[in-house]
Order: sequence, then structure tokens, then C-alpha cells
Amino acid sequence: MYSRLYVHVPFCREKCGYCAFASAPPRQDELAHYPALLLEELKSHPTPSSPLRSVYFGGGTPSLLLPQQIGYLRGEIGKNLGIAPDAEITLEANPGTVTASSLSAFKDAGINRLSLGIQSFNDHFLKKLGRIHTAAQAEQAFREARSAGFTAISIDLIHSLPGQQLEQWRNELHQALRLGPEHISIYGLTIEEHTPFAHLYPPGSPLLVEEDLSADMFELADQLLTEAGFEHYEIANYCRPGFASRHNCGYWTRDGYLGLGVAAHSFFRDGHGLRFSNADDLPSYRHALHAGHSPSTTRQYLTREEAMSEYLFLGLRLTSGISLAGFEEECGISLESAYRSSLTDLIRLGLLRQQGDRLVLTPRGMLLSNQVFSRFL
Repeated sequence: MYSRLYVHVPFCREKCGYCAFASAPPRQDELAHYPALLLEELKSHPTPSSPLRSVYFGGGTPSLLLPQQIGYLRGEIGKNLGIAPDAEITLEANPGTVTASSLSAFKDAGINRLSLGIQSFNDHFLKKLGRIHTAAQAEQAFREARSAGFTAISIDLIHSLPGQQLEQWRNELHQALRLGPEHISIYGLTIEEHTPFAHLYPPGSPLLVEEDLSADMFELADQLLTEAGFEHYEIANYCRPGFASRHNCGYWTRDGYLGLGVAAHSFFRDGHGLRFSNADDLPSYRHALHAGHSPSTTRQYLTREEAMSEYLFLGLRLTSGISLAGFEEECGISLESAYRSSLTDLIRLGLLRQQGDRLVLTPRGMLLSNQVFSRFL
């Protein structure tokens, strides 16, 4: 049914202008009371058939919770659902919300992988993004995390920021490599609807980076990181050998996961798949739980056709691609029979290629991945 757990913490110090996630600054006592709500929801779900392979505290800014709260949640998750001894347990943290002592306490609380939302090492762009930390604080947080004993640290960086030049992006990458993380996530800025950035940078705005420059930034990151020994294992993700995000790989391979918290999404391996999601605001989430109801507001049993599409547009994100035999085994039809015309076109255009039993995106296909995925929807 599921083997992974995602815990959403919908709080942040300040809402960044580009962010479309369900998060907001906490009101009085919301941080203190939130873990109890999470446990109330947890106990309403079925237990997995085997211990959890990964737990991921995401947000928002989970590092706004006290290390004692994270440790308590981890302990209760272990009691109720079971956690495998070698499970990957990740905490997202933002520089500016952690200290040397809190990082040590998070490590002692059972967190063995840290994901730092650095986004940029340039103070000008950090201010433009609305981040609460400086470049110096970002580097300090990383070094303090290393001193605290974290041996698996991931950092996030965003490129194609308004006004950003290629050489500035090159400097960002060099600064990231100098720190020596085990994992780096590289995202191109996306202007999401209903965010402050959508008003500041409407479509066609001259302030936005042009597509060709954005592609150059993607290719530069790929070149510098792979030359430095990182494996490019997913469109936006690079790791040292053995340090791929096991939790996120579960998403891309349609492994089952349970989501707890406001706006959390879940996927159960039930038939062709069951997806459901929780209320996206704290009052509604809290009211449902206190009334003895499920906080879930959407529920969808996937058809075979929907599962087939998911298998492709999720699995093709991985540079290892998808297995043709695996697709047929899971979906009951060969990939060629289901998508013959689209496959022919995409291979002819140089966006996909077949390598034995695997179908993978080409480097050009990664740049145009949304166009590839749209052919399977």
C-alpha cells in the first residue's frame, strides 16, 4: 500500500514571492499545537505492511519546529507505523532558521539527511526572491550542519532569476561545489499563478530570462556538476554516488506513500493507484480532525490510462528512464501498442531514445521535457 511517509509543515517565517506551496507565517500557538494534529491524523490511517523506507519532513519550513518536536514525531511515527533501521529521514531546513545547537539537536532527534533551501549564494538575488537569509548565513548553516555530523546534505539552487546572467550562475555553481554537498537540486524559476511573482513578472516581461539563456544555464549546471563527479539521476537532481534521494525516487517510480498534514498528498498502491489530498488550510484541516473526520478533500482512483500516463511522465524524469517490460507488467499493455504514434514522433525528433529495455529522455528531451510529457497525458 505504501512504504514512505511525507510530513508537511505549512509554516514559514515569511512567504517568498515565487512560492505557490501551502505555507504561511504561523499564528499564535500554531507551531506548538501542530504536531498533535499530525499524530491525530496518523492514527486514522492503516499501517503499512512493512516498516517505512523513508520519512520526509517538508514544507514550508520544518526547521521552525523545535528539534524536540521533530524527535517526538519521529518516535511516534516509529511506534505507530514502524521505521526501517536504514531508513532515510530527511528534514528540509532554511538558513536563518537553524543554529549550530539546533542542527546538532535535529541530528540527535534522528534526522540523517538535511535538505538546505539555499536557492542562491548572491545577496541581490536572495533579496529579490524574498529569502530571509544572506549568502554568508547559507554557507554558515552548511558548515554548522557538517560540524553537527550530517554526512548527507542536499542544497537547492534556482537559476533563470530575473536579471541573472550566465556568469553569475556559474559563480553560484562554483560556490556550491566548494561547500561539498552530497546532493544538489537545480531548478529553473517557474512563475506560478496567484503568487506575487506572477504580478511582478507577467508573461513576456523583459525582466525574465530568455528561454535560450535558461537552457544555457541548465546545460552549464549539467557540465560543471558531472565534471565534479556528480551523477545526474533526475531532471533537476544531482548526487554523489550513493546519495540519490531515496524518498523522492519513490515518487518517480510510483511507490506508495502517505502524506500527513495540511495540503499533504498521498498515493496508495491500490488497483491502478489511489491518490488523495488534505485540506490546504490549517483551520479546515484542524476542524475535520477535531470533528472525527478525515481531512482529505480529494480522492481519485486512477484508471489504467491515467496510471499509464503517470508511469511515463514520472519515470521519464529519471535519467535511467523507464523499463518497457515494467510498463507492460504494470499496465497490461505494451508501450508500443499504447503510444506508438507519440513514441515514433518523439524518437524521430531526438527527444527520446531506446536503450535495450529502457526508454530515456535525450539531453534535448530534458530541456523540452514538458513537451515530451504532454504527449502522454
